[in-house]
Amino acid sequence: MRKTVISILVLVAASLAFILNACAPQKNLLEQVKDSGELRVLTRNAATTYYIGPHGPTGPEYDLVQAFAEHLGVSVKLVVEDNLQVILDKITNGDAHIAAAGLTVTDERQKFVRFAPPYQNVTQQVVYRQGNGKPRSINALADGFLEVLANSSHAERLLELQHDYPELDWMEAEDMSSSELISLVVDEVIDYTVADSNDVALMRRYHPEVRVAFDISKQQELAWAMPITEDDSLYQAAVEFVNAIKENGEMDTMLARHYGYVRNYNYAGTPTYMRHIAGRLPTYIDQFKASAEASELDWRLVAAVAYQESHWNPLAVSPTGVKGIMMLTKVTAAELGVKERTDPIESIDGGARYLRTLFNKFEDLPEPDRTWLTLASYNVGYGHVKDAQWLTERSGGDPTQWLDVKQKLPLLSQHKWFRLTRYGYARGYEPVKYVENIRSYYDILRWHVDRETPRHKSNPIIAFSSSAL
Repeated sequence: MRKTVISILVLVAASLAFILNACAPQKNLLEQVKDSGELRVLTRNAATTYYIGPHGPTGPEYDLVQAFAEHLGVSVKLVVEDNLQVILDKITNGDAHIAAAGLTVTDERQKFVRFAPPYQNVTQQVVYRQGNGKPRSINALADGFLEVLANSSHAERLLELQHDYPELDWMEAEDMSSSELISLVVDEVIDYTVADSNDVALMRRYHPEVRVAFDISKQQELAWAMPITEDDSLYQAAVEFVNAIKENGEMDTMLARHYGYVRNYNYAGTPTYMRHIAGRLPTYIDQFKASAEASELDWRLVAAVAYQESHWNPLAVSPTGVKGIMMLTKVTAAELGVKERTDPIESIDGGARYLRTLFNKFEDLPEPDRTWLTLASYNVGYGHVKDAQWLTERSGGDPTQWLDVKQKLPLLSQHKWFRLTRYGYARGYEPVKYVENIRSYYDILRWHVDRETPRHKSNPIIAFSSSAL
């Protein structure tokens, strides 16, 4: 009898638990993401989306999703895919929460996914190689070989244009990037491709032969794609987040971090730089590597500084008397124990040690800002950079952020401002250009070295915490 009562009580308890559980409100998708602590994001490996840079994971889309994850209090799990159709299929099927892959908002895509507010505008551009004849119209493209990304907004646009230009014909590449197609144009494997204007701006630094024939679209929006579901809690959170950072200026800051220095780069100097990489760099590359390793620096950064200073000319002398590959002053050379500034070994070694000394002075700063402020100090002096940081903080900016400090550096040439500082007048506009040039020289050199180095395909699923920035 007792066993029967106990059994009945157990059944009643189980039934009540089932009923209570069934009646309990189900958590929405946003709550589920927060509970799991993980935001699943699809992306592509490209300069305009996500890549591994000198200071770790970076890229416009990477920065954006990391900021959103931090806002939610979760980590990001990146799934890297090269094929656009795979990305679109996976996000349509709900295999990830967000596709942050440089996706253009199009009418066709909006049938299957929904887009968050746009974060950037681009234009589709026809790209050709200088010297091979500029196509003057869409009709002229029929005279050459045109290839674009499969399932891309570029392919969609060409289909629209084909109604009015029936002779228009093209091939579609499945597992390639825009940058790879642009490289094929440069190598004369294909005659033309179509790329977004942000891709073209980045690639022109590496390939000065790249030219834009004409635009084939008006400005188009780039945005995150998300699954179409009845539960729109996560989608609404993304909408509110993107709108908020657009309104408070954080979005502009993110984009400036990746594109600002590119806009100011002098593309005309790239052919000379590439010739010097081939002709001059081999003479000094071993010394750059040895000195950089001794000072725990990236040798490509040391080499980029040296190129900005002297174009790798060991006998270079400036009007102010600085000399050598690393252009050390007499005072700095003496402090470093460099006896002969025009000796390339002494100069490179001394310059690397000086960079490390300056780098150590900014030890409390985050990367990559720590590096950019170090480079500015190499050019204009540590004291003047500290003055610019002080002016930045005084005006409500962030003295640890290069984007804020570089706005104040030019003020050091104005009496109204430099009279307030400890170290006084400086040609503050010079370190801004100096840092931006070195960033581009570094990017080009890294691209050149990576292209010459065999790489193994890595695991496409990578997890990063929201504190990785």
